[in-house]
Amino acid sequence: MKALKGEEITIFGDGKQVRDVLYVGDLVRAIDLAYRSSERMRGEVFNIGGGPENALSLLEAIRHIEGLVGRSIRLTFRDWRPADQIVYVSDIRKAGAVLGWRPATPWRDGIRLMYEWLRRLVGNV
Repeated sequence: MKALKGEEITIFGDGKQVRDVLYVGDLVRAIDLAYRSSERMRGEVFNIGGGPENALSLLEAIRHIEGLVGRSIRLTFRDWRPADQIVYVSDIRKAGAVLGWRPATPWRDGIRLMYEWLRRLVGNV
């Protein structure tokens, strides 16, 4: 939202920290699969996330968003937050093995879809 409005974004750390990105439609599909098998899934725990194929740094995500909004995004860097992980990528193997689930939307497409949804939601800012 801040990128759409041209507002500054604060990054805690150097922006090179890695996260996996998951499109919300893929999350809904995972929840639906678990729900449809709720008797068999009772008591099971799954990590749901973008997994290794959808892992990128914060700076990579921002560069991609800049391409979508058509302008540079102003960044402010602050000190790392206590206990922040440098790399977090969800281990989604169990969800694949038990539910037959894996993310279907590559991170670039997921960010683009979110951007398009936000543009429709807020209009031209």
